[in-house]
Amino acid sequence: MNFIRFSDLCAQGLVKGRRVFIRADLNVPQDDSGHITEDTRIRASIPCIQMALDAGAAVMVTSHLGRPTEGQFKPEDSLAPVAARLAELMQREVPLKSGWVDGVEVAPGQLVLLENCRVNKGEKKNDEALARKMAALCDIFVHDAFGTAHRAEASTYGIAQFAKVACAGPLLAAEMDAISKALANPKRPLVAIVAGSKVSTKLTILQALAGKVDQLIVGGGIANTFMLAVGLPIGKSLAERELLDEARAVMAAMKARGAEVPVPTDVVTAKTFSADAPATVKAATDVADDDLILDIGPQTAKKLADQLMAAGTIVWNGPVGVFEFAAFEGGTKAIARAIAASPAFSIAGGGDTLAAIAKYGIEKDVGYISTGGGAFLEVLEGKTLPAFEILQKRATS
Repeated sequence: MNFIRFSDLCAQGLVKGRRVFIRADLNVPQDDSGHITEDTRIRASIPCIQMALDAGAAVMVTSHLGRPTEGQFKPEDSLAPVAARLAELMQREVPLKSGWVDGVEVAPGQLVLLENCRVNKGEKKNDEALARKMAALCDIFVHDAFGTAHRAEASTYGIAQFAKVACAGPLLAAEMDAISKALANPKRPLVAIVAGSKVSTKLTILQALAGKVDQLIVGGGIANTFMLAVGLPIGKSLAERELLDEARAVMAAMKARGAEVPVPTDVVTAKTFSADAPATVKAATDVADDDLILDIGPQTAKKLADQLMAAGTIVWNGPVGVFEFAAFEGGTKAIARAIAASPAFSIAGGGDTLAAIAKYGIEKDVGYISTGGGAFLEVLEGKTLPAFEILQKRATS
């Protein structure tokens, strides 16, 4: 992908004395009292902010937080807790500015946080007048919020249209590079793991990947639907019987390309969905009417692990079993360890996937861990994200 990198502008000395507007993703979880419970996104945004300060810029940063009603600011919508945490982490003052759309006072070397951008009327609909006002605040717009890259909003897309310069911050640039490496120019074989509870939520992703990948591994409730589609019993397991034809179509599309969707040959079952339910390994043909399939079996796990070890590129979205329960984590653990050990370039994304990566301690062994949930899924679907599209357009204009 061809786009301007903020790091290059800094290295070339083109940022000194400039007004820099950074769209970050500081949408962190909070408890009922408004205390931040997890600050990964704030920490991840600091390198871009520090890069701008080190380059001598006057720095403005904004983000959305929660789901505020446009034009109706409420105290719980405020970025005040974020400003306090950012100040703590960066060991400097971080003033919070409200009513900033019509102008902001900020000098080179200074940093200000601009109040929740989703409170501005017209933000979500990418209102042109709002976008132009935002663009007028800066000399350089930096998009560094991959989690919002699939949304064309005033602070993510409109401002990039009208700012003098629009570029990608280090977080977004890393995502663009990794996605390009994994999907645009992958080293073959390209193996995708798509797992989750429902085929319906990931059907378009499965259909898109069926035309690109060499192996498509399905897991969780999705695998149950595929098992049912080939005539295997699944007992009382979660599945979507109305989507069997769609599952068969995905398998047929893969087969036509000489590829496959490997269906489990053995599974781990239980009679109830609970952490202390006795686990039984069974052949996929022997699932009883009152069984729940909660994981793939060791034979299937080994087959899939061998495929991952032979892969050139791996895309991973979703655990293949109920890995939160010790008795049903074998499949996901085997997949995670195979990805860690494989020489393939790997990219992983999605909340449950990140939880599995953390649980098995393989963060350093995954080629790239994506920070965006919805944005990552839309990329897998084959969609061009609005942020990528406008930044590429601006790089050539």
